Amino acid sequence: MPFSSELFFTRGLRIAGILVLALVAGRLLRTLTNHLIEHAAAPTRVALLREQQTRTMAGILYSTGTAILATLALLMVLGELGLNLVPVLTAAGLASVAFGLGAQHLVRDLINGFFIVFEDQFVIGDTVRLGDTVGRVEQFTLRRTVLRDAQGALLSVPNGEIRQVANLSRDWSQQFVDVFVPAEVEVDRALGLLEAVAAELRTDQDWVAALLDGPRVLGVESFGPAGVTLRLQVRTVAGRQHDVARELRRRIKARFESEQLPLGTERSADLQTGTYGSS
Repeated sequence: MPFSSELFFTRGLRIAGILVLALVAGRLLRTLTNHLIEHAAAPTRVALLREQQTRTMAGILYSTGTAILATLALLMVLGELGLNLVPVLTAAGLASVAFGLGAQHLVRDLINGFFIVFEDQFVIGDTVRLGDTVGRVEQFTLRRTVLRDAQGALLSVPNGEIRQVANLSRDWSQQFVDVFVPAEVEVDRALGLLEAVAAELRTDQDWVAALLDGPRVLGVESFGPAGVTLRLQVRTVAGRQHDVARELRRRIKARFESEQLPLGTERSADLQTGTYGSS
């Protein structure tokens, strides 16, 4: 029984060695990727963002490395069993071509998802604008991004359809507040009241932590027969621009009422806002 002895003792040992080496390499790969995540962990916001990025990259490295190790181990085992690998490799090549042609959208999603992670365009928890959709990133994989919009709906966006990303949560946010003043109100007096309101908010200890610059009165934005539009600008920490703008509006209205000065009531006189961010 020389053939059985060779099969069970020689080839069997080689196959077992291949499998053991593949398992050990998989363990080492898992340890390496976990080590990368541990080095990125820290309590600061920037470090937490970096941790999320490295966690995603580590997952990509582990899944890709595991697939490569499994493929190599399978080919080596088949070789030890005496199988001709040429037809197997040819069939695998044809299957990969067919899969690539039939899954072009999936491949595009995965590639785009990889570059989103690699370039640190956004992470889970960021508020982003993807095309016409604005929402908070609830889930992210290489294939899709899941957003929760202002109405609370969950929107699933394939990464391959993402052409432009506006990250509204990075570094700082900015808001413009426009105030329409009727023509009968003296412009300089209205500007003086706005300066006083802005100065009070800048020194209010309840709001100073949210402010980075301003509020500042920029001056007259536009004017017409009915009156003038005055503009204020405020720059805040990321995500606080709407809170600050609402408080600023409340104080402006209260101050104008205390001074018995009217504010515009026509549609064009509504307080208008614009939001910008830096990433």
